[in-house]
Amino acid sequence: MQIRSYSFLYFFLSIIICSCVNDNASPAREEIETDSLSIKIGERLFAQRCASCHNFTSRGIGPNLGGIADSLPLSWLRQFIADPQKMLDANEQRAKQLVAQYKDIMPSFNDLSSDEVDDVIAYINVHKGKTGNRDSAAITDPIPDSIELSGIVINIKAEAQIPASAQNNKPPLARITKLDYMPGSDVLFIVDMRGKLYRLNSGTPETYFDLASLEPKFVHEPGLGAGFGSFAFHPAFHKNGLLYTVHTEKPGADIADFRYHDSIRVTYQYVLTEWKTTTPEARVFTGTPRELLRIDMVTVQHGIQEISFNPFAKLGNTDYGSLYICIGDGGAMDDKYAFLAGDPHMPWGTIFRIDPLGTNSVNGKYGIPADNPFKGKDGLGEVYAYGFRNPHRISWGGISDVYVANIGEAYIESIYRIKPGMHHGWPIREGTYAIDPQRDVTKLRPLNSGDSSVLINYPIAEYDHEWGYAAISGGFVYMGNSIPVLRGKYVFGDIPSGKLFFFDVHQKGDNHRAPVKEWQVALDGNILSLKKICNSKRVDLHFGRDASNELYILAKADGKLFKLISQYK
Repeated sequence: MQIRSYSFLYFFLSIIICSCVNDNASPAREEIETDSLSIKIGERLFAQRCASCHNFTSRGIGPNLGGIADSLPLSWLRQFIADPQKMLDANEQRAKQLVAQYKDIMPSFNDLSSDEVDDVIAYINVHKGKTGNRDSAAITDPIPDSIELSGIVINIKAEAQIPASAQNNKPPLARITKLDYMPGSDVLFIVDMRGKLYRLNSGTPETYFDLASLEPKFVHEPGLGAGFGSFAFHPAFHKNGLLYTVHTEKPGADIADFRYHDSIRVTYQYVLTEWKTTTPEARVFTGTPRELLRIDMVTVQHGIQEISFNPFAKLGNTDYGSLYICIGDGGAMDDKYAFLAGDPHMPWGTIFRIDPLGTNSVNGKYGIPADNPFKGKDGLGEVYAYGFRNPHRISWGGISDVYVANIGEAYIESIYRIKPGMHHGWPIREGTYAIDPQRDVTKLRPLNSGDSSVLINYPIAEYDHEWGYAAISGGFVYMGNSIPVLRGKYVFGDIPSGKLFFFDVHQKGDNHRAPVKEWQVALDGNILSLKKICNSKRVDLHFGRDASNELYILAKADGKLFKLISQYK
């Protein structure tokens, strides 16, 4: 499950906002359990499955859930959670309205028992209030124009089929999120968040590193950001045999290096590990682990989904061997913990830059580079940049040209050219719009003269959710040779819809933002959407780049890998 569409209450509860209940069934509140044990179990499940999109005080990615048990019958809620597609097939009116509004549908959650479903609803029922939070002064259509279709079509070819890791072959078949190459070679590796790193051998995936079997406390449920989050080979891997991984564990698995007050719940811990092998040339990795850092997270969303070394930094350059760690706000804002985000004294919502071979950190397990912007100053020495909600992907267009794609809240998806030491907006900005973290981060307003009191590095490109888009999939500045029409363009897309975008990194438009345009792909001579190619309503799109700077498309839906090969003419 990834970001929005797989939070199991997000879509069906949105119906409350756009439709009325006309049947004679009693509202859920008249039938649901009210005992303390059910509510406690429901609270835990809500934190794992629902909190990424909902709270009880304001509209988030999904609607405000306060008081919803007064609106819908318990039987409807139960049926929709169990099998939404079945209700669609039966032409159930609310389900049809749901898909029309959100352009997507969640998978079934029949892994939850009927008692667990009732426990979640029992917990929601505790929170009374009005649904919705309309505000006539708020901007509801921040970017009115649709994204222009560029006319660029790129031929792709199927490169690999990653083994299905899903139970009962339910999508997403393989939670593939990152492709990278081993430094000094053209060998490609691809991670499945359910616990394995594959080595591609002439297009055939072979298990290279089975993290799930090596980390006894490893967990990858319920999806979202949980699992084997990312990997990175040290640029001198062939000499030192060092591989870095990040994964999730349950709360309390060990003492975290970065934690907050114990009155705030911990849903997961994200763990950064260094693995050392004495045989870097081996086809299967064997080595010993060394934990570098551990961080508590309020929810399973917005954790550590990216670690990476600068691929353009050479030995002797100050950035050589520096590991970048993209840390989300952990869902802190959804629970109104604004003080955990947008602060260089905190790790949440930041990009760390560390020297994994050093020892001058507080825990003595890694180093803090001397040229980090907060080294020896007011702030965490590890922090390279801050003010992100979910810095989903980081990439380079040159030695010091760093780009980060940030997944937004209610409206805006954005790409930043990073400025070290600067605030990048969250939680007082979403893209180029002002928000109020103390009240409701889903209400946008235009910037005014008073907003200049805080120095913000604004995004260089952004798009909104109006056209069925929902979450940015960060990409790369194209620097290969196969597709000249893409050179100098940052190529990216939208995770659930699979729509493909780019902008020219040298072009500026209105408000100094680069215009975003759409491009398409052709497979076997036919121009097709990725939804069609994957045969899925949700693509779960990601990108990769090889040693020759050529680009790849990863699709979780069916576990397929495609390579961009040429311009379609």
